[in-house]
Amino acid sequence: MVSRKLRQWRTDLQLVGFYLDHQTGSHQIWKHPLIPGISVNLVGKDSADAKPYQEREIREAMRKLQEAQEQQGRHKP
Repeated sequence: MVSRKLRQWRTDLQLVGFYLDHQTGSHQIWKHPLIPGISVNLVGKDSADAKPYQEREIREAMRKLQEAQEQQGRHKP
């Protein structure tokens, strides 16, 4: 399986509501308001392939976001 570029992952994160919390050097920390305490750390240039651990971290954060959105939907009157 071919790794996706970091540029693609950053775009996906933005599309589902993640925001760039801060950056130190090439390390970017992305967060989402619905899942406090969870962050995604992306390291590298946009044109770099995402590392397998980065892809796992992103997928896990998106899974937790989906759970939070479903939970939020259950609590609406």
